[in-house]
Amino acid sequence: MNDNTLLNSYNTPFESIPFEKIKQEEFKSAIEEGILIAKQELNKIIENSEKPTFENTMVALESVGKKLNIISSTFFNLNSAETNDFLQNLATEVSPLLTEYANDIIFNDRLFNKIKEVYTNRDPSNLTPEEFRLLEKTYQDFSRNGALLNQQDKQKLREISNELAILSVKFGQNVLKETNDYFLHLTEENQIEGIPASIKEMAELEAKKRNLEGWVFTLQYPSYIPFLTYAKNRDLRKEIYTASMQRAFKNNEFNNEEIIHKIVTLRDKKAQLLGFNTYADFILVERMANTPTLVYEFLDDLLSKARPFAENEINELMHLAEKDGIIELMPYDHAYYSEKLREEKFSFSEEELKPYFPLNQVLEAAFKAAKKLYGVSFLERKDIQKYHSEVITYEVLNENNEHLALFYADFHPREGKRAGAWMTSYRGQYKQGKENIRPHISIVCNFSRPNGNTPSLLTFNEVTTLFHEFGHALHGILADTVFESLSGTNVYWDFVELPSQFMENFVYEKDFLKTFAIHYQTGEVLSDEKIDKIVESANFMQGYQTLRQIGLGLLDMGYHTNKLKPEDSIENFEQEQTKKAQLYPHIEKTCISTSFSHIFQGGYAAGYYSYKWAEILDADAFELFKEKGIFDKETAKKFKTLLSKGGTQNPMDLYIDFRGRKPMPEALLKRAGLLK
Repeated sequence: MNDNTLLNSYNTPFESIPFEKIKQEEFKSAIEEGILIAKQELNKIIENSEKPTFENTMVALESVGKKLNIISSTFFNLNSAETNDFLQNLATEVSPLLTEYANDIIFNDRLFNKIKEVYTNRDPSNLTPEEFRLLEKTYQDFSRNGALLNQQDKQKLREISNELAILSVKFGQNVLKETNDYFLHLTEENQIEGIPASIKEMAELEAKKRNLEGWVFTLQYPSYIPFLTYAKNRDLRKEIYTASMQRAFKNNEFNNEEIIHKIVTLRDKKAQLLGFNTYADFILVERMANTPTLVYEFLDDLLSKARPFAENEINELMHLAEKDGIIELMPYDHAYYSEKLREEKFSFSEEELKPYFPLNQVLEAAFKAAKKLYGVSFLERKDIQKYHSEVITYEVLNENNEHLALFYADFHPREGKRAGAWMTSYRGQYKQGKENIRPHISIVCNFSRPNGNTPSLLTFNEVTTLFHEFGHALHGILADTVFESLSGTNVYWDFVELPSQFMENFVYEKDFLKTFAIHYQTGEVLSDEKIDKIVESANFMQGYQTLRQIGLGLLDMGYHTNKLKPEDSIENFEQEQTKKAQLYPHIEKTCISTSFSHIFQGGYAAGYYSYKWAEILDADAFELFKEKGIFDKETAKKFKTLLSKGGTQNPMDLYIDFRGRKPMPEALLKRAGLLK
């Protein structure tokens, strides 16, 4: 038996990760050993003297590196959700190792020749549709990523890939450091005027943690957003907003401007080497919107429809602000006056709704929705090891009460956790002989933690966030394919948001809302009047939100279609790319690019538009549920099939199989109130 816990068989329930036994010092040697084992598995394929076949080449290749995948997933998930200086430093060491290993596979001529032979001699009649999809995808992945390059260009590509891996890790580390380092310390009552009691209590606790008097507000979502939403003091709103917009943009060692220039330049060089005009062209080959032109047309069309609505919304806010003597509305005013307008229009505030949405009730509602739709249930397990005491672990069971998946839920902000919310997996689903290897799925969020006798209470926006991430989780949980590389969320990036955004629709359904919008102290169900207002407010600020997403999509495309020049300042470039979607004046020496982790650290490069693209799919899909009944068994069965098939079919074909036709954009415009 190896001394390294990560390399041994996991003698745990469902072979779950033995988090409590892992020593972080073991990761590097485990990854190095995992790479060696994977290379030995590869060599067996390469050295096989038999004629290359689908079985001895493609199926064998699919099995390579399973252990390494689990070890590296565990490492990078911890580095996102529970990191420290040691793990962050280690990430800069192991990222290039894994990139080099990936390149060793893509650039291996003997391996590619075997794949090419199987591909050239393919006979669809002898392959299942999933096998045919795997063969085509593998051949295209190798070709597209450099297998056809000469040795000199392959070496250049290796160097570029290694450098990009290091830069991406460094980008994220800088954002996390700058997020954690800032705090706003207040000691006067008049400084916190307007802030609800529950938020003040949280800020008081934060101050005590730091051995300070008064209140402390941070850039963590549960602290930052309520401050912008409720703080009457405009100067302080400006201060904390500016701090957020200056993360990794200050004149210090954590500045990301040079890193952005390097990442964009290297991505462009990579695309050019691979025969593409731009990095966006390279990425979009494997997207539903398969060219930059199509993405720009999509964003511009949506922009033209949404902008008049957005301008009207800002004018309404301006009328409110004028009563406070404000002549020019600024970005740090938006949340504050939006909340005032919401209260005026719909007679409720986010804060007054929170007691009706304790985290445990909302999570249970998500579980009940999954049960009604897909027959799955969630059973908390105390015997599954976890990486932090706050993580909750569940076994997911199918309609026959059989094991379906493991589900980890991690809900509260910590210093070692990056901002935002995401779904990830530790092990994917696949079939091995007669055995169906089931997935281990996780969602990670940053919701307010419990405070004394008060449970974690969610804003309605956070309710939608939980359902969003849970939708991603269901995509992984319900996976039922033969090959792991085609399983679960391994789909086109502009299709991956469909299951998540689809689930958000349920929280605006009145009858469903009434089943869980229950006051945690009194047991009172949220009144019909308030629920009607919530449903009515679904389109509140939709014009503004649409333009914000379009602006980020345009910025992303600008970076990845060769628009950034070496002499350009990041701030000026950002303003130029997003000006069509801007609704507020720019504040000098602020920008979002330096903390835009989605595209510089995550997987959304040349793909941020996909949030809006997938909204068309989810609105159109949910329209069918509205017609048939939101928990209609037959419709849910069809959608479950779509989820379970992962990337085994072209996403448009999967969608048409479910809906009976292509998606109609009108469904989104109608839902968002953007059709006159």
